[in-house]
Amino acid sequence: MFVLGYFLAALAKVIDLVLTLYLWVIIIRAIISWVNPDPFNPIVRFLYQITEPVLWRVRRVLPPIGGLDLSPLVVILAIVFLQQFLVPTLYELSLRLR
Repeated sequence: MFVLGYFLAALAKVIDLVLTLYLWVIIIRAIISWVNPDPFNPIVRFLYQITEPVLWRVRRVLPPIGGLDLSPLVVILAIVFLQQFLVPTLYELSLRLR
């Protein structure tokens, strides 16, 4: 059980880091979309490839309101929820297993 506690703590840290990085990728994608980027730019293509699968799923459920795409906002809120709920829960569980 001792090792499992440290494993869960490490897992919580990795999940928190991945969620933070993805949060920034979503924010950068949203800002870039305001300036009509070059679709052939490799950075723009990478940002679209990494974010579009998640944003597309949200868009299927939440259609644009007045031409405004709210999917990045919904994904950001989901990431913040996971960071505030899942990560601390894993940390707490890891402390109880030590």
